[in-house]
Amino acid sequence: MCSLRIGTPVPSRAGILPPSPFLQIFRPLVEACVESLEQALAAEGVGADRIELCGPGEGGLTPSEELIDQVVARVQVPVHVMIRPRQGDFTYSSDERALMRRQIVSAREAGAHGVVFGVLSADNTLDAMQMHDLIHLARPMRVACHRAFDRTPDPAAALDSLVQLGVEIVLTSGHAPTAAEGAETLSRHVRRANGKIMVLAGGSVRAGNVRQLLATTGVREIHARATEPTTFAALVRSLD
Repeated sequence: MCSLRIGTPVPSRAGILPPSPFLQIFRPLVEACVESLEQALAAEGVGADRIELCGPGEGGLTPSEELIDQVVARVQVPVHVMIRPRQGDFTYSSDERALMRRQIVSAREAGAHGVVFGVLSADNTLDAMQMHDLIHLARPMRVACHRAFDRTPDPAAALDSLVQLGVEIVLTSGHAPTAAEGAETLSRHVRRANGKIMVLAGGSVRAGNVRQLLATTGVREIHARATEPTTFAALVRSLD
């Protein structure tokens, strides 16, 4: 069977059909979430296309400067660094935001390709002013918004705000506990984004559900934890 990539026009008797977000005969970009140099090297070795580098802690915290330096120096694929100063909610104090600014500068100086963060207001809407400040500081690195996005009360409005802010990637499970459960919302996000921001599907993405997820949502990038190398390798193999 032929292999087509998303965006490739499909011939028909009537001419050329526009690419469908539901034509999923392609190998998506796979982002591996890791917490160590060993995990990063192992993930790259089995086919990860990008690394999200986190420090220890529930949901991932900012890694140490030493770890960032090591991973950026050793892996060949792009490295995006988590910027999250503590566990818990995503409404930060002025001191915490100052720390995030320092962490972003450190990641940029280390040669990271991107940073990952999200700042919410007390009502869980995106804090556009604080996000704008951090995004401006991060350039020329790419910026991804993490799953703080999934806590926002109005997904469509939050997605539009990220587009307006110039964020390149949004990691989301479709406002559900897992990406499989949020597939319908993920599909709506992909259509609404319309190429203006990349919808990165994450949340218990595994070998057993990834093909169905791709086929039903139209996502072109997936995110999975690589802290269990065998499970991650099985996911990547399932896409071959």
